[in-house]
Amino acid sequence: IRSGAFEAVRRISTRMNKRTHLLSIEDVTDGKPSYPDYSLLLHVPVGVKDLEPTEPPDPAAAQDTSRQHRYVSGQYFFEYLVVVSLNKTKDGSSYEPRITYQFPKRDGMARFQKEEEEKTLKAITLFCFPEGISWAPLTEYHSETFSFVLTEIDGSRRNGYCRRLLVTWRKRSSPPPEAYCIISSVACFGLFSKIFDEVEKRRQISMAMIYPFMQKLREAPFPAPGNTVEIKSFIPESGTEIISLTRPLDSWLEHVNFATLFGCLKDEEVLLVFAAAVLERRIIFIADELGTLSQVIHAVAALLYPFTWQHTFISIVPEILMDVVMAPTPYLLGVQKRLLHQVNEEGELIVDLSEDKEKTFIFSTGDESSILPPKLQAEILEALSMRQKTSTEEELNRVVSETFLHFFVKTVGHYASYVKYSHGGGGVFEKRSFYKAIESKTTRHFVKKFLQTQMFDLFIQEVEQQQPGPQQGEDCDDDDDDDEVVRFLCKDL
Repeated sequence: IRSGAFEAVRRISTRMNKRTHLLSIEDVTDGKPSYPDYSLLLHVPVGVKDLEPTEPPDPAAAQDTSRQHRYVSGQYFFEYLVVVSLNKTKDGSSYEPRITYQFPKRDGMARFQKEEEEKTLKAITLFCFPEGISWAPLTEYHSETFSFVLTEIDGSRRNGYCRRLLVTWRKRSSPPPEAYCIISSVACFGLFSKIFDEVEKRRQISMAMIYPFMQKLREAPFPAPGNTVEIKSFIPESGTEIISLTRPLDSWLEHVNFATLFGCLKDEEVLLVFAAAVLERRIIFIADELGTLSQVIHAVAALLYPFTWQHTFISIVPEILMDVVMAPTPYLLGVQKRLLHQVNEEGELIVDLSEDKEKTFIFSTGDESSILPPKLQAEILEALSMRQKTSTEEELNRVVSETFLHFFVKTVGHYASYVKYSHGGGGVFEKRSFYKAIESKTTRHFVKKFLQTQMFDLFIQEVEQQQPGPQQGEDCDDDDDDDEVVRFLCKDL
């Protein structure tokens, strides 16, 4: 994709609805679901729109007209921060996670709000320590960062970012790790990783040092894509520091880090995983590190853009919910390697991401290499091979996203020509004509299967519900060699 078209894609994608099905808080707090209840895992698609900067109410309020373009109006960095500690049970035989700190305190809530809050907090403790209650004394522990998603019954979605660390200054010789969890509507893993670096630095000094930093952060305006916000924070012996937090320019990729995915898997292996995901199969990822699981599973879902995974999606499955692997419906699941014995080849593709793996695919259906058209497979691998080993995270994200987006353009990018609109009514997708228009036999074979997926079905339903023609001509009128890419995404305007 050339730069001009990619810029149009960027403008289009910032206004895109992102939808997925995730485990709800009800499912978590009600305990381990029985097998017949797996329908609970499938919810109405979640709609999350990036908030656009709003116009000031009057000229006097616009002292700096550029400010409205630098910040997303009305959006906080986070809702709240909680600290989850492992406390020994009364009999001393095990640990249980408990919230020992919360900022800000949420007072003045109605009864039903308190009940929902309690469910959320219970779910947070479960995801912060998905291993369960067994912990051996620790003298060393490398901090790790991972993420999860909480979905309310009404479909609203919040992101959980977690940093687990060992507090080294404590007098106890072998304390268990603490988990610091930020709940936010913002999906931006890299940004919150940097925030956690600052939190961890302050925690090693004193818990009291965290509060003023988080207070400043909560008061700061959330930056628009490509912009920076600066936070002033005081640290003893270091003085006042200015912390710069920059939001990635490509906001549709800000929750993704493809480096971890391609660090764990070879290009050819990523292609096999992509093929299984495109056909909405049951895929389980295995790893020792929680951060690896959460980053890889989000990256795999991002490869499907502009389509969206429509089924169960749990980046880190808590031990108490391991029965979810027996669900008959498609899923993307992340499972810690120590729980591998509970998987028992339940998925259609089980992928080992760990460094000491004997083989990458513990179990597979066996046809993954024949799902995608051979010619397009070769083009994907060639495009991926062009990336530089020294590429920045943003450069890698661009190369990978361009490569897989172009695959969809070449296979189903002509869909718009086969949506026929009636006067005053919606559109109708002429599936048979669309399918027959494909000249390549191998591409036609792939598309026949892809047409049966929920991700394609929902994509077309949204197109049919829109009015004919581009909704915003400025982004859809790009007259260059890659205008097919832009047209492909214009339904998201």
